[in-house]
Amino acid sequence: MHELLALLALFALIYSSVAGGIERTRISGPMVFVVFGLIFGPIGLGRLGLRFDAELLAVLAELTLALVLFTDAAGTDLVALNRVRKLPIRLLGLGLPLTILLGFGVGTLLFGSLSLLEISLIATILAPTDAALGQAVITNKAVPNSYRQVLSAESGLNDGICVPILFLFLILINDHSGEAVPWQVGLGLFAKVVGIGLLVGVGCAFSAAILLRFSSQRGWLSKGWSQISVVALAFTCFAAAESLGGSGFIASFSGGLLFGVLVKDHHETLLEAGEDLGRAFALLTWILFGAGVVGQSFSYLTWPIVLYALLSLTVIRMLPAFLVTAGLGMSKESRLFVGWFGPRGLASIVFGVIVLEEHLEHSDTISAVVVCTVMLSIVLHGVTANPWAKTFGVREARRS
Repeated sequence: MHELLALLALFALIYSSVAGGIERTRISGPMVFVVFGLIFGPIGLGRLGLRFDAELLAVLAELTLALVLFTDAAGTDLVALNRVRKLPIRLLGLGLPLTILLGFGVGTLLFGSLSLLEISLIATILAPTDAALGQAVITNKAVPNSYRQVLSAESGLNDGICVPILFLFLILINDHSGEAVPWQVGLGLFAKVVGIGLLVGVGCAFSAAILLRFSSQRGWLSKGWSQISVVALAFTCFAAAESLGGSGFIASFSGGLLFGVLVKDHHETLLEAGEDLGRAFALLTWILFGAGVVGQSFSYLTWPIVLYALLSLTVIRMLPAFLVTAGLGMSKESRLFVGWFGPRGLASIVFGVIVLEEHLEHSDTISAVVVCTVMLSIVLHGVTANPWAKTFGVREARRS
């Protein structure tokens, strides 16, 4: 226990000392964390003493994603986002369904041994983009603010939208009667998950804002504890929505959006602790992912899995994004930029663990596809983020 704690703490200390320099290179934080987990995990030196625990990984990934979604949403520039509101609407309303459909079509060509519903699961798991892995672009000031807000909003909502779709396919897999009831149940579930998530997120954020304002007027707030209150609010939105059968991710994002509006004069100070804790959670999540998941998936990799992962990050994501952004006055490069920076990460890991716990016939194959796609995303999006963001920003400035 103490050796494990010392190793993790020492690694966090060293990385935090050089993080600023690393983040200016083609190497991203998640790349470093996963490699550390691989080297010191069970298939490497074996010093971490970590065994794969699907539940622990799912909880860590969920909390990390909820916190990132909340803080990103609270820091959203709604004025800038409103100017380009057609773009996120098209990406979510048209691009996301097209991505799932295209992913399903490619899967039917590459995975002949899987059922159509299992292929549908893969397409849904890999459809949402990841706010945490997208930080290198979303926080890069070289990228025009409008595009950063769009990518943040898209990643904040698409994983929550995919939750009921995922459960709909799981319901259908577990019911082979061919009756229409599962579809009715699935559509009802979709409305329930989204609706409860929105109501809980808005309700929690509104109540918290009133409470903080009431306490501030009476001088009851302290700087340290007021920052912790934001972390507590993010987790409250997530956990309350999940306990009521809603989407915790939609609750986190919608709650963060409203909270940012209600406390806009103080949100930078309030969000500091949440952003810092999110980085710490992300570090632990990616280390566990590298130590307990990546190594175990190597033996299941086949050329169809690797090919699908590559296509998922390119054609399956970029083609729908390119098509639905037509007619918005965007340059071809900007349409490709938005399509490319749709990294897969925490949401796909959470969805993959959910499916793994269902013990489906081809769970190992599904898990291998998810792990391979996330690993390729960490590397490919990591090495391209800073260089393309910098040059893209320069060219966009010239075009405008």
